[in-house]
Amino acid sequence: MPSPALRRALADARLHVVTGKGGTGKTTVAAALALTLAAGGKRVLLAEVEGRQGISQVFDVPPLGDDEVRLVHDPSGGELWGLSVDAKAALMEYLQTFYKLGRAGAALEKVGAIDFATTIAPGVRDVLLIGKVYEAAGRTAGPRRGQGRLVYDAIVLDAPPTGRAVHFLNVNNEVAEVTPMGPIKGQAESITRMLRARSTLVHVVTLLEEMPVQETLDAIRDLSAARFGLGCVIVNQEREPLLSASSRAALRAEGVAERVRADLTAVGVRPTHGMVRGLLAEAAAHLERLDLEEEMRAAILAQDLPVLHLPALAEGIEGGGLAVLSDLLRNQGVR
Repeated sequence: MPSPALRRALADARLHVVTGKGGTGKTTVAAALALTLAAGGKRVLLAEVEGRQGISQVFDVPPLGDDEVRLVHDPSGGELWGLSVDAKAALMEYLQTFYKLGRAGAALEKVGAIDFATTIAPGVRDVLLIGKVYEAAGRTAGPRRGQGRLVYDAIVLDAPPTGRAVHFLNVNNEVAEVTPMGPIKGQAESITRMLRARSTLVHVVTLLEEMPVQETLDAIRDLSAARFGLGCVIVNQEREPLLSASSRAALRAEGVAERVRADLTAVGVRPTHGMVRGLLAEAAAHLERLDLEEEMRAAILAQDLPVLHLPALAEGIEGGGLAVLSDLLRNQGVR
């Protein structure tokens, strides 16, 4: 059964922003989250903005472009679409939408102005990337924006890592503050409203390790200070402990070396000093790891946010692993 906190957190969510320290598996988690939402009968867009083609690798499809591609048609009627947002294409679209540049836009690209704007000008690239997501979030089936049914029931954004996430999400607010008027200011303010609305949640992916957890705690603090809605902490790649609670207690008790020797002798193994010492060293290392995980788990729970758990899969996401993760999210209450 989903926790009340999780139900409250996800009740009004439509845009799910997924971030996390590099190496925590945030793209895989974003894909599993999007697949879970689609399995509930929703039409979902999974978008990436870092140009790494992570979505195409997860779903084993050709590289995505700036056109949305259907990745999954679920038996429930839900659909999952994928999009890899390209800053250059987004700028060309923006110039055509607001300034009707047409061929002039192509001329700007020819002289290098487009490359300058998307790779050198501070913040412009992030503005364009989020702008494309904003357009998809507000797109309707009617002839004009805001008319008819929304095209997507939910959007999952595979966002930049935690170290850059706050700046990425806040860049339009910064643009609005320094722009006196005009369409750029208006769009920047609209995007900021969308990102700070109750329907937008930022989920942070972590591992039970010191650096990822510390970055998670820092991200939670900074996102909250910037007034972005916090969703769930998703603990990824959790492993079952090799030792039971009683075994751990026994290993910490006095006389453990003698008991190990006795147990080895009982099963027909002649224990040597080096053998026993090696086994106890491995056990001590595992105990230390378990203690660290408990400490990290306590630090996460202290944030008073819903926590979702995903296991480490022995074979990764190959051979149906992504569907397994999706089912686990659904079992924990993600709808």
